[in-house]
Amino acid sequence: MAGPGKSHRVGISLIELFEKFPDDDAARKWFEETRWPDGRVCPRCESPNTSEVPNEKPMPYWCGICRSYFSVKTGTVMQSSNLPLRKWAIAIYQILTNIKGVSSMKLHRDLNITQSTAWHMLHRIRKAMRRGEPLFEGPVEVDETYIGGKERNKHESRKQHAGRGPVGKAPVVGMKDRDTNQVSAMSIEHTDAPTLQGFVHSHTHSETVVFTDEARAYVGLRRPHRAVSHSTKQFVHGQAHTNGMESFWAMLKRGYQGVYHNFSVKHLERYIAEFEGRHNARPFDTIDQMADVVRGMAGRRLRYKDLIGPVASRNPSMI
Repeated sequence: MAGPGKSHRVGISLIELFEKFPDDDAARKWFEETRWPDGRVCPRCESPNTSEVPNEKPMPYWCGICRSYFSVKTGTVMQSSNLPLRKWAIAIYQILTNIKGVSSMKLHRDLNITQSTAWHMLHRIRKAMRRGEPLFEGPVEVDETYIGGKERNKHESRKQHAGRGPVGKAPVVGMKDRDTNQVSAMSIEHTDAPTLQGFVHSHTHSETVVFTDEARAYVGLRRPHRAVSHSTKQFVHGQAHTNGMESFWAMLKRGYQGVYHNFSVKHLERYIAEFEGRHNARPFDTIDQMADVVRGMAGRRLRYKDLIGPVASRNPSMI
């Protein structure tokens, strides 16, 4: 099934999704084939010397080299999860096909799990969607924005009473490669020259052409650099503009406003990873997008106690 927005891309309808994953056995087979395309290996020592365990207790597989039990969840963000693999497949589908995101409340209702379990599940999937630090050849657009609600709309207890503009919001910087349409974004503490120029230098080659707005923080950038002056209503000057990156910010903010309503600064990086990962995967067929998330799960953990952190940090500042 092809969608009208990306006619070359093969999508999956809800009917097709449940036909592909009619039960947990089908889901497990898909997860195993995706994680181990060349045959099952031990996730601890990578030995192919494995065997099936009768009755699958305590786990379905045994490694004869490191002498340990394992499953397809072992060594991934799904480790220690009691949720059926079918529900994991559906959750991955949900987060990828809802371009503005999916809330933990909706997932809790759709999967018949608790809201806290759905929240933990979504953050683990977001962690799997993050892909290192790319190096773009460009040309690239670089822009920064602020994520958060307006001070005048906040409850009195959450207002900072420190002025207008970006007060109470979190700064984020991002870059879009015009040739590949790939995006990389991250939360930052400051929008000063060392931070913004450091981000550009670590994500581009020395000859990469960079387009930005007229922010003073970009003055002295060690790259071929052209800027537009937004303060004088100049948004395009020849090839110079940041419209592509601003389109990404618009999607992120629509998700923030319409689905999540607020982010905590503590977890902001994973929400950014979600929107970045979904944007970068959009050219691919839905099943390939899902498989890419599964591959990104390996070698990563996000336990619930680590997610919520120590008691002192369990009421994080919200934006």
